[in-house]
Amino acid sequence: MDALLIASGIAFGAVFLGEMGDKSQLMALTFATKYRMRTVILGLVIAIGALIGLSVGLGAAAGNLLPTDWIRLAAAIMFVGFGLWGLKPEKDDGDEDEGPIKERRTGLLTIVSAMFLAEFGDKTMIIAMGMGSAYHPWGVWIGGTAGMLAADLLAVFAGAWIAKRIPEKVVRYVSSGLFLVIGVLLGIEAVAALAD
Repeated sequence: MDALLIASGIAFGAVFLGEMGDKSQLMALTFATKYRMRTVILGLVIAIGALIGLSVGLGAAAGNLLPTDWIRLAAAIMFVGFGLWGLKPEKDDGDEDEGPIKERRTGLLTIVSAMFLAEFGDKTMIIAMGMGSAYHPWGVWIGGTAGMLAADLLAVFAGAWIAKRIPEKVVRYVSSGLFLVIGVLLGIEAVAALAD
């Protein structure tokens, strides 16, 4: 039970931070202006649950084939990479969101498909794969799903307020700094385990 809770907490924090300022938040904010709130929330839950589940499943399968300490070290390197990557602003994320939203008939199908496809192969999926290989898979799925949903709901409910009062650079730098700290801590843990 402790492994499940620890994995859930770590996955929640990592995925939540990874989603801050990401295109999925912009999409969630856009969906909230076009569809009913319950449709948006249900669509986010379905898409995020499926995406994180797929990611964790792939990571857990790889984890059974590879030594977990090496995978944990690789995950630490990815976290540091995402921290450094986060320092670079994303370009024109809003432009790619307009097409799919206008082409679909039903809101739920639009939200699920757009969120899943936009995040497929994104850093959130890679984070969940890395963590799923090193930690309790169910815990990573629960925490990762909750973390991504929380970040996207934050965008839905408070996006306008944040955009007016907190500069994007501040959010990006804080998020990147926390990624770097998590990456360093995971790296120290992995190196210590490999040295034993």
